Amino acid sequence: QYQGLAGRSTNEVLQLYSAHSQQQKLQRSSVVIQMYGAIKKRLKRDLKSLHSFALELSKDFQRQSKTYLYQVLTAVQGIQLQNEAMQMFQIKAFDLEQSLQELTERYEKEKQKRRALHNSLVELRGNIRVHCRIRPLLPFDTAAGHLVSPDRQRNFSEVACAADDETVLVKCSRPGHASVNKTFQFERVYSASESQDTVFADVAPLLTSLLDGYNVCIMAYGQTGSGKTYTMLGPQPEENLMFAIEDESELGIIPRATQEVFRLISEKPPGSYWVEVSVVEVYNNEVFDLLAKDSCGKVFGVKRDVVTSREGKSDVPLLTHETVENASEFLRLVNKGLQLRVTHPTLVHAHSSRSHLVVTLTITTAVSEDNFGTPWEDEQTSQRLHKEASCTFPQKMRESKSTSSSRASSPAQLEATEKMKQVKTRLQLVDLAGSECVGMSGVTGAALRETSFINRSLSALADVLGAIAEQRSHVPYRNSKLTHLLQDSIGGDAKLLLMLCISPDQKYLTESMQSLGFGTRARQVQRGQVKKKNFPVLSKAK
Repeated sequence: QYQGLAGRSTNEVLQLYSAHSQQQKLQRSSVVIQMYGAIKKRLKRDLKSLHSFALELSKDFQRQSKTYLYQVLTAVQGIQLQNEAMQMFQIKAFDLEQSLQELTERYEKEKQKRRALHNSLVELRGNIRVHCRIRPLLPFDTAAGHLVSPDRQRNFSEVACAADDETVLVKCSRPGHASVNKTFQFERVYSASESQDTVFADVAPLLTSLLDGYNVCIMAYGQTGSGKTYTMLGPQPEENLMFAIEDESELGIIPRATQEVFRLISEKPPGSYWVEVSVVEVYNNEVFDLLAKDSCGKVFGVKRDVVTSREGKSDVPLLTHETVENASEFLRLVNKGLQLRVTHPTLVHAHSSRSHLVVTLTITTAVSEDNFGTPWEDEQTSQRLHKEASCTFPQKMRESKSTSSSRASSPAQLEATEKMKQVKTRLQLVDLAGSECVGMSGVTGAALRETSFINRSLSALADVLGAIAEQRSHVPYRNSKLTHLLQDSIGGDAKLLLMLCISPDQKYLTESMQSLGFGTRARQVQRGQVKKKNFPVLSKAK
């Protein structure tokens, strides 16, 4: 290409070179133009394809949008229908709930009426009221050497439970035999979860009868370790047997009953009532006065005897009666007596009571002869009684005696003094010792002898109830000091409430069945209508 340039002038070379450069530029421009045209065509083709794809995508989106919108509308309509159905269901549920509430209220009213009628029937027949309390499972219920979880222990060990507030359900099973469920009916059944407050709420109405002129007896019965002492007294600390007054919700029937009695008395005219307390225990078929004092004033148990008076009533001569003015004084005296009560550890219960405890509150009421035989709760009678009664406690009665003797010249005062009579009613609160299976309790020696006396006295109690139920001419009250001491209450001179206490554990099934059978038989005893105390007792002022 450059061979022909030799011998040419510089201008010619530059011209040739310039022409050649222009030619190359033209060629490059032609290539660029061709490439640009090709790219332009390709871009037009791609844009056309993209436009077609966008149109298809838009159409597809519109179709899907319509489909989804239809589904959303359908779902909204379904939700609206469901909301309407839910509202209708709520209305129906509300109506059913109101109907159920009305039926429940009617059922409760009918239940109360039935209970009232049943109580009236019990009053007329003189039947023994029987309540049953099932204690919860406790740590010592677990077999020795076996660690069992609470849930598993409850499932496999709990054989007695409250089916309802009037029925005890017991699951009886023996190896090789089908399980059998037995039911027992009582006036009231308390489950393991029910509190001391609930138990006492059903006992409290009986206490009103005291001020209406009736004797009342509340007795706890059951095997050892079934919760009798807890029900009657409350929790007992290990260091001493005293009431845990700090925790009033745990107090048992005895302290609560005393508080209720003094509350009822506080609503009456002042000076018309006074209260005396005695505490005895029946240990090895002997009666011991737990409030008797020695020459130094120290309380110690003194053996007493039980006799039958000319009127056929049981009496304990020389028994200590302490006058109390409030529940605190009562608790102090009972605590002193409890410290003398015999206890002994067994394999079943670490603080097993070895004696029957009988706490008696005697309420003496000053009644005018003019009002004698009328209901004491009448307001006008109470006001008139308040004006005529000047005695509050036995000490004041003695004072009135000296006063009346020094003023014997006043016929009006002599007549007013002679018009005052006394009516005594009695509340007996009994914590029976528990029946024992010697093989299970593991007692020996002196404790074995105690067990023998306990079981014999409880058997004597069952014999007495059986004789009354069969209306025998002779009732063997004197076969045991316990039944002789409680003769008046058992025989129909008092409204009697028997509080059965049972354990829910499988290993105590035999003892629980025995207690339930005892309660069932006691419930069938008809003693005749309890008589109101309207006989006069001459006052000390006379």
